[in-house]
Amino acid sequence: MNVRRTLLLNLFLFLMWAHASASAAIPLQPFINLTPAGETLELRPGTYIGPVHISKPITIDGQGEVIIHGRSHGTIMTIDCDSVQVRNLRLTASGRSHDLVDSGVLIEANHVIFENNMVDNCLFGVHISKGNHNTVRGNLISSLIDRDIVLRGEGIRLWYSKYNLIEDNIIYQVRDMVLASSPYNLVKGNKISGGRMGMELIYSQATEISHNILSDNEHGIVGVYSDSLYIHHNRIQHQDKLSGSAVAIKGSSQTRIEYNEILDCAVGLTANSPIFPEDILYLLGNTFAYNSVAMFFYGDRGGHIIHGNHFQGNFQQVQVTAPSSAIDNDWLGNFWQDYVGFDMDGDGVGDRPYTIYLHSDRIWMDRSMAKFYRGSPNLEIVDFVERLVPFSEPAIILCDPKPMMKNQE
Repeated sequence: MNVRRTLLLNLFLFLMWAHASASAAIPLQPFINLTPAGETLELRPGTYIGPVHISKPITIDGQGEVIIHGRSHGTIMTIDCDSVQVRNLRLTASGRSHDLVDSGVLIEANHVIFENNMVDNCLFGVHISKGNHNTVRGNLISSLIDRDIVLRGEGIRLWYSKYNLIEDNIIYQVRDMVLASSPYNLVKGNKISGGRMGMELIYSQATEISHNILSDNEHGIVGVYSDSLYIHHNRIQHQDKLSGSAVAIKGSSQTRIEYNEILDCAVGLTANSPIFPEDILYLLGNTFAYNSVAMFFYGDRGGHIIHGNHFQGNFQQVQVTAPSSAIDNDWLGNFWQDYVGFDMDGDGVGDRPYTIYLHSDRIWMDRSMAKFYRGSPNLEIVDFVERLVPFSEPAIILCDPKPMMKNQE
């Protein structure tokens, strides 16, 4: 029976390929229907018409020379069977409905591998819905670039999905990457640029985000009510929208942010006050360089652990809504480029604490319109007079008792 089916499939493919020489494109679904479970469908070069539905464990390999065209209607490829593999295809021209989540590919299964594909001119790129243990690797993904950024879809969207690997993809000119109610995923080695939010995690605890490069997005990595995130060895750069942060964490306890490079951003880190004592962040070994504001804390108390970080060339190291939201943090062993002090005993630690007081900073912190004058000669004069002859006792917002004299990287 298997031999007969193989012969029929080969005959069908030959007839369809012969027909393709006289037409621009042919439907792909019949090829999928005739491919036995467990077999590989290797398509000849050309353009095929979607949408397609894969409901059995097969492998599709376009060998880099196959286009699946969605004709601007619906989702191009739907996978609802476990252990499907899709490689080396180009999926283009999905529908444009946000309500229907029109995508390049919809994965509603487990143990699916979707790799080395190109997904372009699609509203949403890769949509995983209630799918676990899937791999999305090495793909090039973009959205509808003729739309305003807020009207595009997510490059990758996870919905109630866990234990997925999102690795080594290039994602550009999409709206966001979103993980919603999707814990225990690994997002590694991706390059994300030209979007609104590089990554947004909502109720997606215990997700690991590592070795990604996020550039020229409006916002970087945003974690909302997602406990135990592990964000490490990422580079977030050239993000200059005033309302955006390279990393923003809200209501997420026991999150570790380690060894990241945050460069040339409007705000490096935004974090709220811990609601409960255990709702703290661990910021260890990160580099904050050439940002307008390195860290912004809001709320009425601190409690975060901030050790061994490197602060260089930032216009302002820390901005607060209340002095207590930063002074209560555990600052220790950070390198501050603007530290003024000595190391008389040569132990590599400054002899006096690194301390930040509120002087003229209070003006533009309390009156947002005054930010326009930051760095201006007039505000510099006000700051100089305030430091020389303070009219009132300045508030302390930061004290690092053991500032490092040299960068420890």
